Amino acid sequence: MGSSGGIQIPNRLPLLLSHEGVLLPGSTVRFSVDSPRNMQLVSQRLLKGTSLKSTIIGVIPNTRDPGQDIDDLPALHKIGTAGVAVQVVGSNWPKPHYTLLITGLCRFSVTSLLKERPFVLAEVEQLDKLEQYMTPSTHSVSAEDGELGELSQRFYQAAVQLLGMLDMSVPVVAKFRRLLDSLPRETLPDVVASMIRTSNKEKLQVLDAVSLEERFKKALPLLNKQIEGLKLLQKTRKINPDNEKRVLSVRKGGVFPGRQFNLEDEDEDEDGDDTASLERKVHNANMPDAALKVCRKELKRLKKMPQSMPEYALTRNYLDLMVELPWSKSTKDCLDIRAARTLLDNDHYAMDKLKKRVVEYLAVRQLKTSLKGPILCFVGPPGVGKTSVGRSVARTLGREFHRIALGGVCDQSDIRGHRRTYVGSMPGRIINGLKTVGVNNPVFLLDEVDKLGKSLQGDPAAALLEVLDPEQNHSFTDHYLNVAFDLSQVLFIATANTTATIPPALLDRMEVLQVPGYTQEEKVEIAHRHLIPNQLEQHGLTPQQLHIPQDTTQAIISSYTREAGVRSLERKIGAICRAVAVKVAEGQRLAKTNTVTENSTQHKDCQVKLLIAAPPEMPIVIDHIALKDILGQPLFELEVSERLTLPGVALGLAWTPLGGEIMFVEASRTEGEGQLTLTGQLGDVMKESAHLAISWLRANAKTYQITNMVGGSDPLEGTDIHLHFPAGAVTKDGPSAGVTIVTCLASLFSGRLVRSDVAMTGEITLRGLVLPVGGIKDKVLAAHRAGVRRVILPKRNEKDLEELPANVRADLDFVMAANLDEVLNASIDGGFPGPSGSLTHSQLTSKL
Repeated sequence: MGSSGGIQIPNRLPLLLSHEGVLLPGSTVRFSVDSPRNMQLVSQRLLKGTSLKSTIIGVIPNTRDPGQDIDDLPALHKIGTAGVAVQVVGSNWPKPHYTLLITGLCRFSVTSLLKERPFVLAEVEQLDKLEQYMTPSTHSVSAEDGELGELSQRFYQAAVQLLGMLDMSVPVVAKFRRLLDSLPRETLPDVVASMIRTSNKEKLQVLDAVSLEERFKKALPLLNKQIEGLKLLQKTRKINPDNEKRVLSVRKGGVFPGRQFNLEDEDEDEDGDDTASLERKVHNANMPDAALKVCRKELKRLKKMPQSMPEYALTRNYLDLMVELPWSKSTKDCLDIRAARTLLDNDHYAMDKLKKRVVEYLAVRQLKTSLKGPILCFVGPPGVGKTSVGRSVARTLGREFHRIALGGVCDQSDIRGHRRTYVGSMPGRIINGLKTVGVNNPVFLLDEVDKLGKSLQGDPAAALLEVLDPEQNHSFTDHYLNVAFDLSQVLFIATANTTATIPPALLDRMEVLQVPGYTQEEKVEIAHRHLIPNQLEQHGLTPQQLHIPQDTTQAIISSYTREAGVRSLERKIGAICRAVAVKVAEGQRLAKTNTVTENSTQHKDCQVKLLIAAPPEMPIVIDHIALKDILGQPLFELEVSERLTLPGVALGLAWTPLGGEIMFVEASRTEGEGQLTLTGQLGDVMKESAHLAISWLRANAKTYQITNMVGGSDPLEGTDIHLHFPAGAVTKDGPSAGVTIVTCLASLFSGRLVRSDVAMTGEITLRGLVLPVGGIKDKVLAAHRAGVRRVILPKRNEKDLEELPANVRADLDFVMAANLDEVLNASIDGGFPGPSGSLTHSQLTSKL
């Protein structure tokens, strides 16, 4: 294995094909092995080998899916890492697999594949010196080595800086410290890149850097990114020194001196002292002249008033509130745009529009400090992260955060406060929130603004008009205060599920930002970045105990949840964590029982141990079989192609406050008197769309050779039509089902099938025009989830396609229709009979 010329790895190495992690030289990584080739490598090479040489294997990233076979060399990454298998653990639950602990030695490149079965064996060429990763030595790269020496020095200093920002009591940090002191400089890029938080893509870049200089250049930005993220975290968590001084000064000069004063001067009138103290507070509050004038007037009244009067307590409470309000106290914004963008990206995946708007606000705030706080309204389905984005905005700005839940509020006094003439009067939620946060420029989150009620006590939505108007809220007047308070520095963020129930006057004052539902790919990314780590922590598990692969997450999303957000997905992941927690707890119990039995029977019958089951091996990997065991049978199955097997059935797209949905339309006809029956809880607009569709088909029956049951050209003569929208318990309304109803009826009358992979949306006119509709992104995402391949949209909605993710646009075939001719030709299987294009564009031009 070695010679005087240095330690060498074997020229022939068995290759472990890694689908997830990336092994770097000098790091130790745990790999879960369950594919046939890798299982054969472990059983034939690692478990049967006796020498050290047999434990050295090559770990190489595989570009194919885990279930596919390897046929040729280009399927593998060009560079891999030779490693020593330190530990091999086998398990049979939920299916046979091994867990390997591998320590990386050096890089190699694959020159040729020698055999592919039962495992991959390749001829390799070593790219690194092995000694540098195995034995501590002096720093061989010195400052005199030109650019390389400068790079290594910068990298070492950055690593020391990162270490200084971490807690040395954590074992991983202590290990990092020891490695930094003992390892030579040329090994630092690999070791540090494996220890800091980096993606697999970034680790691959470091792995591909064979040249030492290139490796330093690739790893240094990753290290700097980690340092910047920690700096930002510390900056947002740290108390402002001015605030700290203020807190200390209040504690020292506000509470204890008062007590000392009272103890020293017991003969002093306590009431007079209270009034004098209150007067000092009023003068030190830095309130505007109008408020100061009111407070002085109330103070004069208070001095003349005996304490026994009921009004004394009311006036005293009023003055206390006026003193506590942050008339001139504010926090300083953290105007670091790059750090803010990094923080937003770390907290939330996707949501590009929202993050872009926040960064724009920061940029303008940096250029003009007197900017009025905008009023943003995040509108989208539940569970997409509207409220959590509001919290992230506050953290990004370094501001205080206050949430006001408006769901079910039906009293305007909740917003504006009560007049002081009433018993039990108190200020509204806006003023109370400002008192709570103690500054006049917080981030206020008005949650569920679309669920405000209305009652005999007034309309709270109307009370919000002044609060949410940038031109008026600099002088917001609460009924309790009866003095104008400046809200122009407050950043208001409202959230809503739909704008339909928000009064137009209130909606006009807000800048609406649509937050659409997530695509399946985005949900997978969110699950692995945020949901799974969060649920593991909540259930007391670690990644070494539970592993959920990406294909399992996709199965949960497609078969067990149907939502625009990720709340149900998080609940399903929580159910998996609970099931695994039972296994882990049982395993610990079994392990303890096993130990007790062994100790108690070591001088007796040793066979008692065999009656106790062995604890499960870790990590427990959740595959499709385990998923079905834990969550049961799939709740949602794709049924589109199964239901479009007869004429008279079409697939439409609908928008709901919970996101987009697919919607079937069915029609049948029988002999009768020309009646039209509509079922499925339809609203007035949808009923009108059905009548429009019938009228258009009757007017164009000759053009398309449509006949009725008795052979006439009028489709309704001697024929009864029944139009049904399944899921009858759900109320349906809106104009966007017009083209679907026309297609369904045209299929019924002509006896032609509608294509099973087509969904459509659009409003129709009596002249055959297709008019634009809303909710395009949500509807298209619903079609994509259902496995639809072709989507028919109004031509004037073409601009909305820009909002769709690139992968969704690539998967779908969009047909932009201007009239019903184009809709029928694109949706009916084999095209629709009749002169397509007989109605020219000039004839169909709208006169509106």
